[in-house]
Amino acid sequence: MGGGTDINTNVSGNSDFHDETKGTNRLTWGRDTTRKGTDKEVPIGLFQWKVHPVLGNVIPAENNDTVTHLYSNFNNTDGYNGEYSYLGNLAAPRLSRIYFNRTSDAPFIFLAPHDYGQTNLGNLLFSNTKSPITNLSYHSCGTSETGEDRVRAYFASNINKVTGIGLKLDYLYGRGYYSSSQTSSFLSDFFAYHRGERYNFHLWVGANHQKNSENGGIEDDRYIHDPQSFPRSFRSTEIPVMLRGVYNRNDNQVVYFTHRYNIGYNREIEVPDSLKPKMPSDATLLLSLTDSIQQILQTDTLRRAHALDSLREKWRASIITPKEFIPAAAIIHTMRVDRLKHFHYEGNETPNSYYTNNYYGTTGKLQEDVIGLKVRNSIGLSMLEGFKRWVKMGITVYAAHEYESYEMPSLVYLDKPGQDNPIYSADGILHKPDTIGRTLYKNNNLMIGGQILKNNGRLLHYDVMGELTLAGKNIGDFTVRGNGDLNFGLGKKDTLSLKAGVEMETKSVRGFMQHYHSRHAWWDNTDMNKQWRTRIEGTLQNKRSRTALRVSVENITNYTYFGMYKTLLAGKDETSTSNTDYSHNAAVKQYVGSVQVIGATLKQDLTLGPLNWENEITYQQSTNDDVLPLPKLNIYSNLYLLFRIAKVLRVELGADIRYFTRYYAPDYSPAIGQFVVQDALKPRMKCGNYPIINAYLNLHLKHARIYVTVNHLNQGTGRMFLAPHYPLNPWNIHWGVSWNFFN
Repeated sequence: MGGGTDINTNVSGNSDFHDETKGTNRLTWGRDTTRKGTDKEVPIGLFQWKVHPVLGNVIPAENNDTVTHLYSNFNNTDGYNGEYSYLGNLAAPRLSRIYFNRTSDAPFIFLAPHDYGQTNLGNLLFSNTKSPITNLSYHSCGTSETGEDRVRAYFASNINKVTGIGLKLDYLYGRGYYSSSQTSSFLSDFFAYHRGERYNFHLWVGANHQKNSENGGIEDDRYIHDPQSFPRSFRSTEIPVMLRGVYNRNDNQVVYFTHRYNIGYNREIEVPDSLKPKMPSDATLLLSLTDSIQQILQTDTLRRAHALDSLREKWRASIITPKEFIPAAAIIHTMRVDRLKHFHYEGNETPNSYYTNNYYGTTGKLQEDVIGLKVRNSIGLSMLEGFKRWVKMGITVYAAHEYESYEMPSLVYLDKPGQDNPIYSADGILHKPDTIGRTLYKNNNLMIGGQILKNNGRLLHYDVMGELTLAGKNIGDFTVRGNGDLNFGLGKKDTLSLKAGVEMETKSVRGFMQHYHSRHAWWDNTDMNKQWRTRIEGTLQNKRSRTALRVSVENITNYTYFGMYKTLLAGKDETSTSNTDYSHNAAVKQYVGSVQVIGATLKQDLTLGPLNWENEITYQQSTNDDVLPLPKLNIYSNLYLLFRIAKVLRVELGADIRYFTRYYAPDYSPAIGQFVVQDALKPRMKCGNYPIINAYLNLHLKHARIYVTVNHLNQGTGRMFLAPHYPLNPWNIHWGVSWNFFN
């Protein structure tokens, strides 16, 4: 199942780019030999796939791995290849530094920074198992004061050959190496499927609870990069932070159900002559008659001939010609329901100077919430690829309806009827709201769409899909996505693959980016322009040399993003970058113009005997660092020894390094729980140019995987920040164990 399923997941997190040679969609671990004294062996293995989010098409999960390789990185919040910037603690908010790896699968903005561990349709794996599979795993680090713990359980089983169920439970708790940075999550997913000849369905139900304390970063960055400037040394937990008693919480649920009815015909299966049943001999045919009739036929030649003719005809009629069902078309219905309740809580310790605005009430104890709901239904008709030889592609058309609602606080001014401005009334005088109420924003959209698809064959595959909003608040929004690949065989064991993708999108500002009301952040963006985005991407990959190169270009017009506004406090230095010298406000911004991003990622793996060296280098450039800042280089390199002990214990011993060049890394706003672009009108802080080295030992024995790592091995007095004012955790030891059970 998705969301980082322990027994079987893509180590790269990017199935369109990373090495396809390390796994297939048919996985097996051999047979269980632990049941001595019994004749029955338990078959071990599973087949996995994904489904298309709109049409429910089955998509083979090509890039799966049993995660024996680099299992030590499975639990890292910064990802397998260390590409994410995050706030330090386990499951803390995070953001990929590689722009072309960022996804927008989250149905609500508050879930996007919390994608760690979350299941979405991009990584949800349905499993068909040879026997029931259970996986239990445990990850831990640190002490009772600062440590992290994660307990995971996964179960999948077939009901019959075409029907199965699965369940994943995931509990994470991070105490935090810095004050007021605790995180906790409970993530759960259930799936079920039936893949019959005519009717099939896929069901996914998810329920997640995520909570993280907000400390606003440390008060003074010198505690990290210049500790000698203080009269004494400080442990990480002793460093003063900006906020205490503040947390954000997300409770979200999702129900996804797609089903289809296939319309087709039965076709006789051509059977080779060698496998066709042969006519029994005359003597054998006559044996089916009674003894008295056989005696009569022995003396009457004419009757014997007539009887044999009748028996031969009866035998031919008894032979059942094998047939197969060929689906030619399908009627498809897909439904998805997403619900989110986002809480923001503050105790009595929030300093008056931290936030610029208090739109209602004064600082002090506060608990507020916003609620989002999305319901989408689509129905489509599909002509399936390959039901006749001349049908070289599949074609689908569909219509969809989407309902959205967003509920949030509002202010009521009894002295100014109809006044909804949170700060000023029409006369320009600041008014205090008489009461705090609730506002509900609703949105309905009607869309049409279609898909052209070719999956069969080895040489060429393509998938083009488009959707247009015909009616509703977001009328005129459209998306067109197309991708294809060419595969050239270079001998028996080598393949050269060329993949290309194009994406064009125009999208209205909607949801919580259009309306959001809270004590410290408030906006109603009803007049922002639609955002236009065009992306072109190509990947060249060689299987034998283990080389892959991806090149991407994107143009964005009216780029819409979260930005920080800072206000210098009275008596503070205008050149200061100190966290304590400014008040903070976050808002939605839009750059009216065009921003271009170009990127190239080269992946090269090398092996010399037991020595292995894996490298991934990304270069990227944004034409406007004030609105879309990106590091020029992001590098991941992994050097390790791979060997076996006694032919049964697989050992990986090595170290990996993460590095990115300095740039104005996105800041973080506790008020809205989002990464935000730094205020370009105020002094800014750069992050980067600080390598992070982890040393690890991975062990794999039969159904067990064990690892021990030393993270941030090279800790020193450098600028060890991934986000402004949020330092990396000090060096620490992690360990984990995972065990598969088959029964």
